[in-house]
Amino acid sequence: MRRYFGTDGVRGEAGKPPLTPEFVLRLGQAAGAYFARQGARPVVLLAKDTRESSDLLEAALAAGLMSQGVRVEHLGVLPTPGVAYLTRRLGATAGAMISASHNPYQDNGIKFFGPSGEKLPDEAEAEIEALLEEAHPTRAIGTVGDFREAERMYLDFLLAHAPDLTGLRLGLDLAHGATYRLGPKLFQRAGAEVMAFFNTPDGRNINRGCGSTHPEALARFVVELGLDLGLAFDGDGDRVQFIDRKGRLFHGDHILYLTALAFGEEGVVGTVMSNMGLEVALRERGLAFHRAPVGDRYVLERLKETGLSLGGEPSGHVIFLRHHTTGDGLLTALLTLKALKAMGGDLADWYEALPLYPQVLLGVRVSDKARVMNHPRLQEAIREAERTLAGRGRLNVRPSGTEPLIRVMVEAKEGAEEMARELAALVAALDRE
Repeated sequence: MRRYFGTDGVRGEAGKPPLTPEFVLRLGQAAGAYFARQGARPVVLLAKDTRESSDLLEAALAAGLMSQGVRVEHLGVLPTPGVAYLTRRLGATAGAMISASHNPYQDNGIKFFGPSGEKLPDEAEAEIEALLEEAHPTRAIGTVGDFREAERMYLDFLLAHAPDLTGLRLGLDLAHGATYRLGPKLFQRAGAEVMAFFNTPDGRNINRGCGSTHPEALARFVVELGLDLGLAFDGDGDRVQFIDRKGRLFHGDHILYLTALAFGEEGVVGTVMSNMGLEVALRERGLAFHRAPVGDRYVLERLKETGLSLGGEPSGHVIFLRHHTTGDGLLTALLTLKALKAMGGDLADWYEALPLYPQVLLGVRVSDKARVMNHPRLQEAIREAERTLAGRGRLNVRPSGTEPLIRVMVEAKEGAEEMARELAALVAALDRE
């Protein structure tokens, strides 16, 4: 059991436990001690997003790492998948990203990547947590540097996968986050005519009313300005949502369907949140479909188990394992546009090619996720709802791995909203008890 690490690193409100400077210093010491066991002088690449707290946490983490003899190379503001790519490309011991992804600016987090460019496995995170309980006097003096080639190298990697986008009128929602510089540069170099929105970070506006979790403004801009499509990224750039020319959300399930057909995949890995319509459509085409728990690390594990190379989540967090070890919003956008060119038609055509079951997803803020999830009344309500949906829909009630929420998802051809609201109301009531 891990106390601090969740499905996507250590996450919380910056300045409050566990994300205080004191704790992050200790985390750096523990992680540094762990990395020092991997061989000679360890090197850790360190990047961040645009939150106002990222500088503070970066300094604390770097100090802890250096106290254990680690060489820290600062990458500056860079999307999370850029850290994963460069860790593997440069042969670093590890990479670290300071970000809370799609969360509001008050939150922040720390996630680590191993030398393969994959997120550390649960066992490694558990070992780092165990080291947190030990004292770590300074064992060696580490050093620090600024790796100024980081953005250029990551951009070159992305451009190597870019189709010719000449003539495409494209709207970008950069979420005031880690893609705010790189995104426009990338798509302009690929030939697109780019209109960039939400690209002026001030430390507090990341994800606020924008980005992949709030694409409504981008949808309006696409329609009003007559753009061909829009791309909405999240705060750390590991996911993307598309908007078609009619202003409709073309999300991760659509991306998986289109790219699976275009690239001749034998099957796809989704999650428990993937729409039943995607599963039905893929199986009708003779493609296998597997479900993993929510979280890209579990999608990656399932890809390896099945020998497949394409997997992802409705959120737009998609892994193209032939090209990268983690979800990458910019790479996903490029490869989806390449698939679109190969298959013909435009995004609106492919939106209509995948009929999805009506799905309602509600998030209920709670004070104690474990207590509410394990409450007998909620468990009985879930069992009753599953009996009602048997054969005609799906239900998933789960605690968020990154926020103090319980998420209720109901998917059915009819009655989904009523059932979801009833379950959400029960969760809220049980939390108040």
